[in-house]
Amino acid sequence: MTIASIAVNPYLESNFAPIATEIATDTLEVMGELPPELSGMFVRNGPNPQWSPIGQYHWFDGDGMLHGVEISNGKATYRNRYVKTRGWKIENEAGKAVWSGLLEPPQIDNPHGPGKNTANTALVWHNQQLLALWEGGAPHHISIPDLATIGEHTYNDKLVSAFTAHPKVDPVTGEMMFFGYGFRPPYVQYGIVSDQGELLRTVPIEIPVAVMMHDFAITENYTIFMDLPLTFSPERMMRGEPMLMFESDCPSRFGIMPRHGDNSNIRWFESPPCYVFHTLNAYETGDEVVLIACRMNSTNVLVSQDMCRDPQGDIPFLHRWRFNLSTGTVTEERLDDVPGEFPRVNENLLGRKTQYGYVGKMAHSQNPLFDGVIKYDFENGTSQTHEFGKNRYGGESVFAPHPHGTAEDQGWLVTFVYDENSQTSEFVVINAQDITNEPIARVMIPQRVPYGFHGIWIS
Repeated sequence: MTIASIAVNPYLESNFAPIATEIATDTLEVMGELPPELSGMFVRNGPNPQWSPIGQYHWFDGDGMLHGVEISNGKATYRNRYVKTRGWKIENEAGKAVWSGLLEPPQIDNPHGPGKNTANTALVWHNQQLLALWEGGAPHHISIPDLATIGEHTYNDKLVSAFTAHPKVDPVTGEMMFFGYGFRPPYVQYGIVSDQGELLRTVPIEIPVAVMMHDFAITENYTIFMDLPLTFSPERMMRGEPMLMFESDCPSRFGIMPRHGDNSNIRWFESPPCYVFHTLNAYETGDEVVLIACRMNSTNVLVSQDMCRDPQGDIPFLHRWRFNLSTGTVTEERLDDVPGEFPRVNENLLGRKTQYGYVGKMAHSQNPLFDGVIKYDFENGTSQTHEFGKNRYGGESVFAPHPHGTAEDQGWLVTFVYDENSQTSEFVVINAQDITNEPIARVMIPQRVPYGFHGIWIS
């Protein structure tokens, strides 16, 4: 099986290029020492096209591939597996791509449907189940540690909408909140899954037009939706313009709703136009709901390069919003001048006020390559940076808590790093309380791990 490069496409070259083999190995070289308390599995999702693409290829198009490192007693194993979706199986049997990508017109006449669920974006662990996620369809249930695909997970057919790639699990109640967006009213559906894995309810959220809503946030009592002006318009597409476009003359709207509420008690707050792909966390303090997220002035996502309006608009910076539930006012504050994305916190405190947050330090504005990870101390207004090294680029750094930890930052940051000097991949473990120091362990991966999207630590 080979992937032919159809043109110069940055997402089909270097370490963005897909790999063709699935392997499993339990003899990995460890540089340094894996902590004996670090026991579990790190899994990262990302796009890895099985066949040469039809037409223009976008990074979001590739079939989902999981890369997993299991750690126990100071030793590590590695395996990678495709998420074997319905679309993957159809194309595997055909021996070629059957669907074109997001930069091409929708394939209305495709006998298998206009698009495929690639399950390539993120992962969530809930009710002792690992789910691979893609925001345009249902989750896929994955077995661990072998990373085999069990199949679509539709909550006994109760799932009536798409399912965000970024659901939120409350660490106290065990509930999982999610949403799905679509192209027809009511445009957004909001759902809650119990700690036992039962889909309890789905309610419509009304917004004026269809938008790309990639992420959201929760606090202890509220759910926060982001109605941002990245809109879908079939009328635009009919004029030969992009179906998805950022409308810079429209405000951003943030909807705050009681967790178990519905459209009748959501409150909307307006702020200047922007786009947010990922939230770090949100919490309540007094009359305020506080949101911390990576904000961009605009975005050219899913627009071909020759139609980009503002090449600098896509650069994300960490921001903090304060929504006053008594006065209805909004304040917005930039927290750093260093571009960063893929923010994470200690998930044991999700929805509560945290002192620390971790954000990938961007090396290039045009694509999410990270040359380090920034640790923010929100109480003291300071930050520290771990640098991956010259020509070394990593992905999202996930916080793995110490099993007996008492401090919020007692644990490790784990991620894959690709060394362009040696063209090799590593799994790195960084002491979160000593972030500026060298990694305490580097696990050599026996094959290249392409750059990808989001990961998870399962203890």
